[in-house]
Amino acid sequence: MNIAFFLLPKAEVVYLSPRSTVRQALERMERHRYTAVPLVDEDGRYAGTITEGDLLWYIKNNAQLNLDRTEQVRLADIPQHVQNQPVSIYADMRDLIRLAAEQNFVPVVDDRGLFIGIVRRREIIEYCARLLWADEAGAANEAGEEDDSDRTARYPT
Repeated sequence: MNIAFFLLPKAEVVYLSPRSTVRQALERMERHRYTAVPLVDEDGRYAGTITEGDLLWYIKNNAQLNLDRTEQVRLADIPQHVQNQPVSIYADMRDLIRLAAEQNFVPVVDDRGLFIGIVRRREIIEYCARLLWADEAGAANEAGEEDDSDRTARYPT
C-alpha cells in the first residue's frame, strides 16, 4: 500500500513556521482544537512539531511571560519535547505504522526533503481495522458463519 493514499496534503494541513510566535501557535491550536502542529521552515522543510506541552512547559518555566510577551517569543526558541519523525513519501507501510504508534500524525516529505503533508493516526487505524474485519469476514464465510455486518458497515472494505 502506498502511503500517498493516506496523505493529507500540505494545502489542507494546519502548520506553523518556526518564526511564528507563541501567541500565534496558541491561537491557531485553540481555533483548530489541535494539541500538536507541524513546523515548516521558509524553505518548505519539516522543522519539527510544536505541542501544547512544549508551550505549557515554556510558559511554566518563564514566570515573567505574559500574554503580551508571547507575541515576542518565536517557536524556534521553544524546546520541543517530542520529536515527531517524518517519513518519505516512498516509505514502507510498516514504517508508517511504527511511527503512528507513537505520534498523532506522521509528517511526510518528498524526495527533496520538502514537507508535503501528514498522515493522521486515525486513518491508519481505520485502514488496519478494515483489513482486520475483512479477514475475519472472509474466515467466517469460509466457516459458514454469519459475518458481523455492523463492523463491516463502519469499516467497509
